[in-house]
Amino acid sequence: MQIVCLDLEGVLVPEIWIEFAERTGISELRRTTRDEPNYDTLMKYRLDILARNKLGLPDIQAVIASMGPMPGARTFLDALRESYQVIILSDTFYEFAKPLMLQLGLPTLFCHSLEADENGVLVNYHLRMPDQKREAVKRFKELNFTVVAAGDSYNDTAMLGEAHGGILYRPPENVVREFPQYPVTRDYDALRVEIDRAFARQ
Repeated sequence: MQIVCLDLEGVLVPEIWIEFAERTGISELRRTTRDEPNYDTLMKYRLDILARNKLGLPDIQAVIASMGPMPGARTFLDALRESYQVIILSDTFYEFAKPLMLQLGLPTLFCHSLEADENGVLVNYHLRMPDQKREAVKRFKELNFTVVAAGDSYNDTAMLGEAHGGILYRPPENVVREFPQYPVTRDYDALRVEIDRAFARQ
């Protein structure tokens, strides 16, 4: 049996924090896992900026509600699901993702959760488990699945390394330089070709 594990942001939907940064004018929020490999450092940085600017969960959800998947993402995902089981492994949050998941046909999503106070101010985040992308792939392999994974950022590279085949999709050049072992794809047609090739090699 075969499973494709995909990152969400940067692969199927735009980077939520970048969109939010552009709409609020807070350039510091453009920092993502493409720039900062330590997720805890990144999230504490984000929560601090939101608190200083008095922005909470409703503000972010309003931006997400007006976003949509990347052009071609739904068609790519639907076609992929005809051939393989697909799991979205993301470091986003359930509180963010639901509107986007509806637009993508409700694929299975494993991610994290946020904690907000009664005023909607984000006070903390809770990981589903540490290193959840790699751990999920590891468990799928223990269940005798063949796994191919694709992502774009530092926080995807452990997942790519754990999978039987790993693929980078539209990554920044710093990630390409640091992880030359993974094929680089720039559009959905090329990504599908590499996914099929990776399974054919197993």
